[in-house]
Amino acid sequence: MNEKDRELQKIPKRILNTLLVSVSAGVVPRVGAPYIAIGRKDEIAALLSDLEQVNEGCGTMRFVVGRYGSGKSFLMQLIRGYALERNFVTADADLSPERRLYGSSGSGVATYRELMKNLATKTSPDGGALPKIIARWIELLKSQLVSEGVDPESDRFDGALHALVSEKLREVEFMVGGFDFSRVITEYYRAFLEENDEKRSACLRWLRGEYSTKTEARQELGFSVSVIIDDDNWYDFIKLWAVLLRFIGYRGLIVLIDECVNLYKINHRVSRENNYEKILSMFNDTLQGRAPGLGLILGGTPQFMDDPRRGLFSYEALKSRLCDSRFASEEYRNFLGPVIRLKRLTDDELFALIARITKLYAVNYGHQPRITQEEMVRFLNTALARTGADRMITPREMLRDYMTVLNILMQNDTVTFDQILAGSLGGTEEPVREEREASEAKKSVAFTAEDIEF
Repeated sequence: MNEKDRELQKIPKRILNTLLVSVSAGVVPRVGAPYIAIGRKDEIAALLSDLEQVNEGCGTMRFVVGRYGSGKSFLMQLIRGYALERNFVTADADLSPERRLYGSSGSGVATYRELMKNLATKTSPDGGALPKIIARWIELLKSQLVSEGVDPESDRFDGALHALVSEKLREVEFMVGGFDFSRVITEYYRAFLEENDEKRSACLRWLRGEYSTKTEARQELGFSVSVIIDDDNWYDFIKLWAVLLRFIGYRGLIVLIDECVNLYKINHRVSRENNYEKILSMFNDTLQGRAPGLGLILGGTPQFMDDPRRGLFSYEALKSRLCDSRFASEEYRNFLGPVIRLKRLTDDELFALIARITKLYAVNYGHQPRITQEEMVRFLNTALARTGADRMITPREMLRDYMTVLNILMQNDTVTFDQILAGSLGGTEEPVREEREASEAKKSVAFTAEDIEF
């Protein structure tokens, strides 16, 4: 057993089982993504460079564009994991008819609420990290005062702590919504020290954007606020969180918004353009230095980006910023631009992917799949032989089919790989062979496991 195989053996059972179940169902795994990260080196390197820019106090924004199942959501979850490991705070949400970037009747602020619900840190990777983040900040401030020689048991400790909190929050008061934001954070800190759970809960509700009116907020908070987080201003509070999180000691805030194709599906033109106007505002803020410590990654399909009637390119201000340069080409790709377009994985990468899945499957179930390397090559050749597969096959589609093959082999001792393959081909493999030979666009898959670097 080589070193890489030993590393696979050490993967926690919970993570490995969740990963394989997600892949089998065609769902993007929320945990364990690095274990099946094959290819996309340039794309990953580009997004990791964005993390470094955010760490330096800059703002960044990227669009990850790819067909359904091409790996855009997987790539975003992979970067989310890398960001958490590097001490960033992440927040992610999928857009839907009920969650938009701009909308009336709560559809805009619903996205903010989802982001706050999924707020995650390295110690709270599954979300719900907001109370822990503020608690950590208070503890850090206490430690700072103790290191400066202030006795925590003395009468002046609470006053010094309050003064330090006010000094730190003064940095955000000049920003839009910053005064009320700092006021609520201050009241939360006081409630935390006094162990006033009711007051602390009310402050958290305000910070999560859960109040629908200022009157309701005032009644529960016990003090007046001039604004509440709503459809119009929620993005301003995302920028405030990015600034505050850097004060607390994190490297920045990475916001991942997927399924942006739902904006393309909005039928009402004015509503759709209002959402695109919000994207334009985000783009300008991050690239002009008005959103320090904030990284935005939006995922969508080519339709969402390119459609001249309903996509982002229907909005001229965005098209002029996001369209490919006339010097860009398939041969020479630019990973420093705002749009990352995902290409199909190469044949070598697809083979490496199913080889990796085979090893993970054996570790998870304690059962070596009854499939040889030659049969894996035949499976891949069969998948690529279908009309259009040389350009359109996606990792999701291929992995779902391959996991089905592995499951059948494990649960049916008498069934062979050839029987499964023959069944999927209607009893013979010859049509696929003929179609394969007739395709001039594809080369044969001819390599061994030793050729693949995992």
